Amino acid sequence: MTAGGGPRFIGRPWARVDGPGKTTGEARYADDLVLPRMLYGKLLRSHLPHARIVRLDTSRARALPGVHAVITGRDLPVRFGIMPTSQDEEALCLEKVRYVGDPIAAVAALDEETAERACEAIEVEYEPLAPVMSIEEAVAETSVRVQEHGDGPVPNVHKNVSLEFGDVAQGFAQADHIREDVFFFQGNTHLPMEQHSAVAQYDAAGRLTLWTSSQTPHYVHRALAKVLGLPMSRIRVIATPVGGGFGGKSDPFSHELCAAKLAVATGRPVKITLTREEVFYAHRGRHPVLMWLRTGVRRDGRITACHIKTFLDGGAYGSYGIATTYYTGALQTVTYKIPAYKFEGTRLWTNKPPCGPKRGHGTPQPRFAIEAQMDKLAEDLGLDPVAIRLANATEPFTRTVNHLRITSNGLRECIERVAEASGFRAKHRRLPFGRGVGLAVSTYLSGAGLPIYWNDMPHSEVQIRVDRGGGVLVSCGAIDIGQGSDSVLAGIVAEVLGLAPSEIGLVTADTDLTPIDLGSYSSRVTFMAGNAALEAARKMRELLVAAASAHLEVEPDGLVVGDHRIHAAAQPERGVTFPEAAALAEARFGTLVTVGSYRPPRLAGPYKGSGVGPSPAYSFSAAVVEVAVDPATGEVRPQRVWIAHDIGRAINETLVIGQIEGSVYMALGEALMEEQVFRKGLHKIPSMLEYKSPTFLEMPPVETILVVTDDPEGPFGAKEAGQGPLLPVIPAVANAVYDAVGVRIDEVPITPDKVLAALDQAARGGVGRVGPRRVPPFRFRDPIKVEPPAGWSVPWRRGLPVAGGAPGLPDDLPTGTAPSDARPRDREAPEEP
Repeated sequence: MTAGGGPRFIGRPWARVDGPGKTTGEARYADDLVLPRMLYGKLLRSHLPHARIVRLDTSRARALPGVHAVITGRDLPVRFGIMPTSQDEEALCLEKVRYVGDPIAAVAALDEETAERACEAIEVEYEPLAPVMSIEEAVAETSVRVQEHGDGPVPNVHKNVSLEFGDVAQGFAQADHIREDVFFFQGNTHLPMEQHSAVAQYDAAGRLTLWTSSQTPHYVHRALAKVLGLPMSRIRVIATPVGGGFGGKSDPFSHELCAAKLAVATGRPVKITLTREEVFYAHRGRHPVLMWLRTGVRRDGRITACHIKTFLDGGAYGSYGIATTYYTGALQTVTYKIPAYKFEGTRLWTNKPPCGPKRGHGTPQPRFAIEAQMDKLAEDLGLDPVAIRLANATEPFTRTVNHLRITSNGLRECIERVAEASGFRAKHRRLPFGRGVGLAVSTYLSGAGLPIYWNDMPHSEVQIRVDRGGGVLVSCGAIDIGQGSDSVLAGIVAEVLGLAPSEIGLVTADTDLTPIDLGSYSSRVTFMAGNAALEAARKMRELLVAAASAHLEVEPDGLVVGDHRIHAAAQPERGVTFPEAAALAEARFGTLVTVGSYRPPRLAGPYKGSGVGPSPAYSFSAAVVEVAVDPATGEVRPQRVWIAHDIGRAINETLVIGQIEGSVYMALGEALMEEQVFRKGLHKIPSMLEYKSPTFLEMPPVETILVVTDDPEGPFGAKEAGQGPLLPVIPAVANAVYDAVGVRIDEVPITPDKVLAALDQAARGGVGRVGPRRVPPFRFRDPIKVEPPAGWSVPWRRGLPVAGGAPGLPDDLPTGTAPSDARPRDREAPEEP
């Protein structure tokens, strides 16, 4: 059987299936829902960053007319968290608050105004505690504990990681040149247009339904069951359309749990929608990270060893923080061949809203550091930034020194094409003062290799039902958060069955009606749910073709599926329509339902922590940013961005370009203005009026280049496109600023005051650099020493079949050794901090 003529939709631009509903206002978001007899909920939040709760009196609030219920931490004492290792959150604080905005009570009332007055009527007496508000305080503090658990050696350490791959000392001994730098990446938040919102209903049969704006309805389902003490079978979670997530709606949140508890307590539906200020407190955004990076290179620019230390300001609770800590070290080896690599990282507790995953999760910070340092190394060695990156770029179908398996790899093509399109070599160091260009590269996951909680079950499941009239319904637990996953599912099924995407019905993200999908995070949905949809669609096509084959008396291999028909390849007029094929198949096989599922191959390496970083496939990106810097004001204005992204193959070209350009927009905001900062324990700017982010006036033209590599494990060869393109833009801006005015800003955001300070330094004969000078003294644990995989740098398999297969590439590699090629150094390495 052949589809004939190549893909009809895959790889081409076509309209997204949820577009009409969202553009006409028909889509109903969580805050749009109004149920009969619905009450409105509000949370009372702490105004102190760190304090014990001495007394909590809710009697005045309960007595207010229109108040139907008031709950406190005693009503929800079971702790929860997104990861099994981070079950440290309380829906409402019982004994202690840990940041300004920590919730301590919840109210359900007839309207929002009454609920607000009830919160104001609650009397709370605190015993203030000294707050821990920075990385330096968290490392040094010994008398104040933010959390009761940690990983030592000082009280406010959440996680302490130390890994060494290969012989790092020998690698530095082989280097001709060694460089050390310190960088800082300020925390920032997601700034979704839609605030967090949830509506809960507890019906007469004792079943709870929660509608919520969430990226992870499956994990919210689990958290509800745990905290409320209800069986999962009595809870239904429906993820409503998400008006902006970017990772910020990946955790289960206290407002979801409180809405559910209040609905149970009152017997009436309860809605809780966070205010814009509360969204800043819910946070889970980018970790502030302080980084020390030491890299040894040969004279030709090839890396011999790399050592990175990261210090993460995690806020008050765990969230995804342990994974984030590992991510700050795991993916650096996927872009560059690093024969010896040491990573030390620590996540620290502070009295701030908890940090978590934001677009790129844990990887933009170290990518900023390594790409800025690569430019410095190139300058030290007299190489151009393109050459040093090409000299170190990883190859397709290889292993990294830390046991990550690379399949398709378009990094070299990305670098070459973006350099050519931008005229980088002609512009670099040649533009007038105040104008400059910067280059950087990156990589990202196409889904995490392991689930959040350990199990052997599929990560994504899809069910397809075809009725006797030819209607097709696809059911999947994935939630479209704007990335276009609904269109991906519809497009894949339509391609296989010979229909148009608009003809595919969808039921998504409803734990009663759809099979499991783990959620919209780690750029996993296209790859994983896409593969599950592909499997289910192929099974359905086999049933339809078998029925048509018997009816037409043509062998299945002689039939073509496409254009709403199944017909003989040799005689196109001899065929049946899709509805006719569906009726024939139902008569032959009964109800037409097929299922598909996907679980990634086992990819974790032989060491603790190796589950963070492996992915079935990695995307690759390269970006050039041209900037104009005003030396009088310090203002940095991006003029144009060129970005090349290895997508494997696009499912929908329009959506891919939209995701890439959206990543560029978010990256420019982080590079130049966005920061979630605190003063005297308070969030300085919990408002969209004050939290700076780019508008369309600041957005420059973007030239997007799609690099096609047809990944052998992706559905129709596809890889991720939603997060990876953010990563290279931020360091490309920093490198462009240096090219423009000759000063280094080694921390983000790169604000005008920092540029002016660096220019002033340079004018006075200084180094012309703004950024941290050192990292604090800290005792990392003894490293886990891991040997590189045999033949880690040797290409191990090429020419694999593409276009929709998931053949499961082998984990075993040919025997070989890492290159040695020792050369003398020109100077001694500086002492480590």
